Amino acid sequence: MAWLAILIGVVVGAVSGVVGIGGGILFVPALAVFFGMNQHRAQGTSLGALLAPVGILAFYEYYRKGNADLRIALLLALGFVAGAYLGAIGAQHIPDLWLRRIFAVTLVLVGVHMWFSR
Repeated sequence: MAWLAILIGVVVGAVSGVVGIGGGILFVPALAVFFGMNQHRAQGTSLGALLAPVGILAFYEYYRKGNADLRIALLLALGFVAGAYLGAIGAQHIPDLWLRRIFAVTLVLVGVHMWFSR
């Protein structure tokens, strides 16, 4: 399972680096699908992966209540660092219009998935 968490971190990092979104919008659904986490645990774990510095207090509260997996959060963060860097490099070679379209499609797909999932 460690390899899966790192792979998800790389993919989410790459997408985030390309479209400039926060990883949580992709981490949370990925944690629910691939790790079977409920919404609270997925959100808490996502915050742990994105910990420094914005989510530290929110993560601590989720973790304190047992709603965050520290190990998975750290593995996601490891993959995210590499993926975000590579995604940012790739984004420099994508025309502005296409980058905007990729961003829009990403948001729509995530929104549709969340709208129709239980």
